[in-house]
Amino acid sequence: MSGPPEERARGGLIGPGRLVLVVGPSGAGKDKVLALARAATRGDDTLVFPRRLITRAADDSEDHQPLSDAAFERGIAAGAFALWWDAHGNRYAIPVAADDAIRAGHTVICNVSRTVVPAARRRYASVVAVLVTAPADVLKQRLAARGRASDGDLAQRLARSDQADCRIEPDVVIVNVGAPEIAARELVHVVAPGREGGLRSCS
Repeated sequence: MSGPPEERARGGLIGPGRLVLVVGPSGAGKDKVLALARAATRGDDTLVFPRRLITRAADDSEDHQPLSDAAFERGIAAGAFALWWDAHGNRYAIPVAADDAIRAGHTVICNVSRTVVPAARRRYASVVAVLVTAPADVLKQRLAARGRASDGDLAQRLARSDQADCRIEPDVVIVNVGAPEIAARELVHVVAPGREGGLRSCS
């Protein structure tokens, strides 16, 4: 279940900065696209890419901060998270420092579940939902190649992705096929127009 961030807002909608929510099905390549976009905009202090907190052991698939379930519950109680949600047997959160960055006028870019998009739109003054996706056969191939046990049943994840895509209204859609630099360039254009020229495909 997603946390109710709109209930914790104080003094109206959080702004004046922007919150860019990168969403999409497993296998779409969101983490790679985000990493490339972050590298391409390094040095721009107005852009913030918060590190996610996850109740999953550290691995090579994502640079995240592991938390126990008990620590996660304490974080919720202490108001330490800007957004949080449950997915695929794990719990995920964005640290509350993201709110401070938005209040300071910065743009915060993060990978979140599509389930938090409606609540985020009610809590923040400026939200841009970016859907990173790919054809079903590409998603299936990528997930099978990744082979991460915590991903759960492949068929179920693909089915859930199809259903979730129908429930959100993204502001931007990025189809991530081919070189990931192409998709990253599109994301950079959203968060920092004019900086996308630094991304070159290696293919």
